[in-house]
Amino acid sequence: MLALWIILGIVAVLLFMFVGIYNTLVRKRNQVKNAWAQIDVQLKRRYDLIPNLMETVKGYMKHERGTLEAVTNARNLAQQASSAGAGAGVRGKAEAELSSALARLLVVVENYPDLKANQNFLALQEELTSTENKISFSRQFYNDSVLRYNNQTEVFPSSMVASMAGFKAGEFFEITLAEEREAPKVSFT
Repeated sequence: MLALWIILGIVAVLLFMFVGIYNTLVRKRNQVKNAWAQIDVQLKRRYDLIPNLMETVKGYMKHERGTLEAVTNARNLAQQASSAGAGAGVRGKAEAELSSALARLLVVVENYPDLKANQNFLALQEELTSTENKISFSRQFYNDSVLRYNNQTEVFPSSMVASMAGFKAGEFFEITLAEEREAPKVSFT
């Protein structure tokens, strides 16, 4: 009889451990999803700002059609990746292309002093800068969440529960373009 109670006790402890680890994995996976949603919010904000920026710039930069088209195309590709539900790697590449195109646009703006003094442009530039900072913070939070989740799925005994319950490793949001890794050299003074 005592052996039965000991076996039941061990089974109960293992069951509680399994449930506790499983719930921890679910919480961490949900944190990753929430962090991804925060990136989406900021990217949507950036997508909404770009047409206004383009309209403001268009009148001044009639001879820079290629630069304007590059920004528009990069925005469209990034939005397509977003709406298609692409993974972090694909979206990271599309967003890096868009950031690169925007950086080139802001460098070209240097040649147009009237545009640099335009209040609409200055307000949009400030809004875009703020949004880029928020995107950067959101990416960092997302990657931190993925790191915590991946660590949880890989350490023992959580790795056993993760493999039995079908938890997959999260994908980091990485910058793939070399020019994206460098800070842009833009000055509006």
